[in-house]
Amino acid sequence: MRLGLETESCHLSFQHGRMDIFKFIEFTHELGLDGVQINIVPDYNLDPNWGTLGSVDPEHLKKVKALINKYNMYVEIDTKNLEYDHLKEVIEVSHLLGADIIRTYIPIVSNVRNEVESGSEGAYDPAKIRQDFDTKCFDEGVEKVKKLIPLLEKYRIKIALENHEYETSEELVDVVKKVNSQWVGLHYDFGNSMMVWEEPVQAAENMAPYTLTTHFKDHIIIEDPSDKYGHVVCGVPAGEGNIDLDAVFKIMVEKSDLKRINLEMCYPYCAQFKRSPGTGGVFKVGEGAFKVEKQLFDYDFIKPLQYYYPHEVSEELLEELIVKQMEGVRTGVKYLKSLRDKYCRD
Repeated sequence: MRLGLETESCHLSFQHGRMDIFKFIEFTHELGLDGVQINIVPDYNLDPNWGTLGSVDPEHLKKVKALINKYNMYVEIDTKNLEYDHLKEVIEVSHLLGADIIRTYIPIVSNVRNEVESGSEGAYDPAKIRQDFDTKCFDEGVEKVKKLIPLLEKYRIKIALENHEYETSEELVDVVKKVNSQWVGLHYDFGNSMMVWEEPVQAAENMAPYTLTTHFKDHIIIEDPSDKYGHVVCGVPAGEGNIDLDAVFKIMVEKSDLKRINLEMCYPYCAQFKRSPGTGGVFKVGEGAFKVEKQLFDYDFIKPLQYYYPHEVSEELLEELIVKQMEGVRTGVKYLKSLRDKYCRD
């Protein structure tokens, strides 16, 4: 089992000019890891089209690939959405870098769902509208993915659809079955199922047979009085949260064909629940992965949903969290390696 690192694990260093893709590859090598997962989704201070990759200038891509090859690393690409023109360009860039897997996800118009969920039951049936809306999104996703298959086959690249904070494992398995192509599978994120009220272990059981790649991470639940559910999902260094990572890793080793596990250390970070309680089988916080823990920082100083962009609070906090994030990466890598040593022969 080869281990890799996702650029999101160092998002603060990327966003504030402390790291670029070359330094990231060097850092990954220093950690003793085998591959990189490059997130090309735009964000604060990143390239507006290519995120942490920085550019798709041919000379730049040659240098990136040369450094990856120097360390005999694998490379994967993380993007979003399923628009044909965008994915065509991403597939071509992936080919130039030597990437064989692209992570993306089915786009969901969350503001539409919010309007539906806040609607008056006297005027219409919100549950029926939500169901129709969900079905439409997933059906459209199936058709968009099918359109990409000739390109994937041409370049010998696979697409992995992620459980990206909205989709339940059963919904994604249904999509993959409908697409029915060797070039399309799933991306199992070890923590994102929590945002749809689904236990990560259950999501792993459902998704493992179809999983092509991963985001290895850990979460807790913390209080957030400002949120509609009063709680949010909070990222912590792997091994310090409440996800049963041992059980999930074991499932992935035994029930999938995975040859790689990628650490995406989402700390500092918090996310809101994206679906109604019970959607994924869990109806309330309090037990298992959904055990409630204390907030990471003084609530009067910083709110949970501000963790991801600490510069908006203070420069001092930003500097503190840059250091803590890098320490968290090292902690997560050590824990991930311990699971590999426990369950894998190589």
